[in-house]
Amino acid sequence: MFAFIVAGCTRVQAQNVPARSKSFETGWRFTRDSVTNAEKSAFDDSKWRVLDLPHDWSIEGAVSPKNPTGSGGGYFPAGIGWYRKTFNIPNKWKGDKVSIYFEGVYMNSEVFINGKSLGIYPYGYSSFSYDLSTYLNFDKENVIAVRVDNSHQMNSRWYSGSGIYRHVWLIVTNAVHVAQWGVAIETPDVSSKKATVKINTLIKNETSSAQSIVLSTQLRDPNSKDAGNNQIKVELSANSEKEIAQTIMAPDPLLWTPEAPRLYEAHVQLSQNKKVLDETKTTFGIRSVKFTVENGFQLNGKTIKINGGCEHHDNGCLGAAAFDRAEERKVELLKNAGFNAVRTSHNPPSEAFLNACDKLGLLVVDEAFDCWRAGKNTQDYARYFDQWWNRDLEAMVLRDRNHPSIMMWSIGNEIVERGSPQAVETAKMLVKFIKKLDTTRAVTSAIVEDGKEWSTLDPLMAAHDVAGYNYHLGNASADHQRVPSRIIVQTESYPKDAFANWKLVHDNNFVIGDFVWTAVDYLGESGIGRWYYSGDVPGEHWEHDLFPWHGAYCGDIDLTGWRKPISHYRSMLYNDSEKLYMAVREPNPEPSEIKMTWWSVWPTWESWTWPEYAGKDLSVEVYSKYPRVRLYLNDKLIGEKATTLEQEHKTQFVLAYSPGILKAVGVDNDKEVESTVLKTSGDAAKILLHADRKKIIANGQDLSYVIIEITDKDDIFQPNAASRLHFHIDGPGTIAGVANADMKDTDPYVGNSHKAWHGRALVVIKSTHGAGDIKLTVSSPGLSDARVNIESASENTLPASR
Repeated sequence: MFAFIVAGCTRVQAQNVPARSKSFETGWRFTRDSVTNAEKSAFDDSKWRVLDLPHDWSIEGAVSPKNPTGSGGGYFPAGIGWYRKTFNIPNKWKGDKVSIYFEGVYMNSEVFINGKSLGIYPYGYSSFSYDLSTYLNFDKENVIAVRVDNSHQMNSRWYSGSGIYRHVWLIVTNAVHVAQWGVAIETPDVSSKKATVKINTLIKNETSSAQSIVLSTQLRDPNSKDAGNNQIKVELSANSEKEIAQTIMAPDPLLWTPEAPRLYEAHVQLSQNKKVLDETKTTFGIRSVKFTVENGFQLNGKTIKINGGCEHHDNGCLGAAAFDRAEERKVELLKNAGFNAVRTSHNPPSEAFLNACDKLGLLVVDEAFDCWRAGKNTQDYARYFDQWWNRDLEAMVLRDRNHPSIMMWSIGNEIVERGSPQAVETAKMLVKFIKKLDTTRAVTSAIVEDGKEWSTLDPLMAAHDVAGYNYHLGNASADHQRVPSRIIVQTESYPKDAFANWKLVHDNNFVIGDFVWTAVDYLGESGIGRWYYSGDVPGEHWEHDLFPWHGAYCGDIDLTGWRKPISHYRSMLYNDSEKLYMAVREPNPEPSEIKMTWWSVWPTWESWTWPEYAGKDLSVEVYSKYPRVRLYLNDKLIGEKATTLEQEHKTQFVLAYSPGILKAVGVDNDKEVESTVLKTSGDAAKILLHADRKKIIANGQDLSYVIIEITDKDDIFQPNAASRLHFHIDGPGTIAGVANADMKDTDPYVGNSHKAWHGRALVVIKSTHGAGDIKLTVSSPGLSDARVNIESASENTLPASR
């Protein structure tokens, strides 16, 4: 039996006095041209494009079947790109350690400083850094050049993006300093009265003489009040490093939970003769975790059933660019859809994403790899595994180990060689490596059958703390009889199996939860969630080239952020935050039929606007946590049906279509408690704009997501509208991306025009570095224009909540 109690915390980019981390993202020059000698300082890049990071060049290109990324990569362009930045270093940094830190570059990046190659980093999802100190000029300009090579295709089964798509920082420290990712915080003993906080700090002395310093650590609680401190003298030999352990008792701890994600902060300071040499701030959470067969997954002593979703790293119309707001919004969408956990399939996510999970309260399975030694594509990570797995796994664990949101590590997904003895040894090797870095979390991986008896995978599952099942939770009861010590999580499931999987999770303590494939629609893996019609190319996404499909459409949430009906149903099973929902199943277009695929659900819409089906039968689906529901059309009772557990909390009403108001009512003890309505819309007449934030920061990074809805003259949503929309910006903002949810629409994701689909579209506004009012105008032939104003201001002039 596997059982342990630990607590986790969060590591964020430190903000110190003086700041050791300096944003290094403005004023880069970029080209996709084939160039030589671009690494040299004297190279003329004056004709290159000027841009800020993060940047993904793939999303800027046209979707085309000629692009080498193919169906898996969404038919987006790839290739080779160059980035250059010229900068000056102040004389006061002489003697300091200066490094450049990349949070993620896809992929095969080679970094040069003043013509000197610092190294090549293959894996596009790892964070890495290089020491610049010995190569810098203090009396003239310096040039950083980065060559990014995503030309070797195919290397991914999903959209990867291309370029420096995550943040970049200059890290400037004293020669005596806390090492990068050098603070590790654990809370091994937690109660309502006190918590033991253990802080291990790795200190580096990169001078030629011995140093005597003082290490001070102070804890701040979520209300910024003192929560304990510790101070110790440290002796460091010349050119050495030493890890120092401190223990602080935190009284009356405020625990981290998904419902109340309270965060502490550890201020670690190195000083010498009362002079501060280095200082870091590490955010963390106090919470305990326990996994057992008897009680499943327990957080702070309370059993929690995991309603999880798998999530790829792209941000829809922004591509892979990991803007902080885009990552935060993604977590908001997951939380609003009722998820309490996410699996970062199949790679480590951005730091901004994990920070948002900590802040908003979303549990995380942090995944390392999609493959080990046997590849799934000719150019994928299998080429690098033997030489790089330890560096990439170390980068993930050391970077992420302090995040309280992370409940488990995952070492792989559907490993090709999973049925072999070698795979068992590899899994043991990876688990052992992680345990040397972090003993506070369980380790899993996602395992699927390999054409043999399921039980032949028992040795591989035994190498993990928690067995991850992809699409095989139906075997859980029999497996429990065979291996009673096994703790199980379903790491992937089909969307359509929501109820069956929920019941297996609900009824079995040894099954801790389910992660649906997938939470949010993503680019690439084209057509995996499609439905199709008679006469279309048949079959599953891997069987045929399905262009113009270039995205998945298997998410509970679509590319614009709209929750599909399956999202409401899944949330209703796991939560009590919503209890009634209604939508209409798309009818078969006679004489054709709608055909389903493995990851699809029946196309179902929040619509009572079906003019072509006047007088014909339509099927209305109602999801309900009430004992019974009633359906009315134009105040006439159509019927009443039970929606208890026995009916899987859903029912269908079949009725002839007639325009008007369709109303579903939840009934308890013969009392009508709650209702929801769908109204027939007239012709498209108006555009409505809904900005998620009307105040943003003028930092060249902040975003406002504007949902566009087409309505009739009475503001009733028109779900059949497919209007061509045109966007115009005035003021200090740019259009970062445009989209609808149609994965067959090949309109560019970067531009000033896009079509609506099922009445909706999305435009993402990005700030510049100038303050002022941003005015977005949306127009379409035959519709009245719509406008929205967004204020862009310096950070210190904006309210804390916006």
